[in-house]
Amino acid sequence: MTIGILRLELFIPESSSLKEKRFVLHSLKARLRNNFNVALAQIGDEDKWQKATFAIVGVERDRRSMDSTLSKVIDFVEDFSRVQLINHETELL
Repeated sequence: MTIGILRLELFIPESSSLKEKRFVLHSLKARLRNNFNVALAQIGDEDKWQKATFAIVGVERDRRSMDSTLSKVIDFVEDFSRVQLINHETELL
């Protein structure tokens, strides 16, 4: 069993308030949960209206599968038009 942890730093260019930020992030979180069966939580930048930091966690049978899933999550976030990926870090346990 392999546990994968992905830390994402996001920029939300269209956001001009915390309300708009929550709307965009709610949509992104729902899509990530549904498409990749991962757990996620905002772990930083709660008070900034154009930035967010997330931790995403998943469990797979082996390292290759977990690495593949996290790579797909990164690709999905990069293609999500309402946010820009600033940075990401991956850790496999």
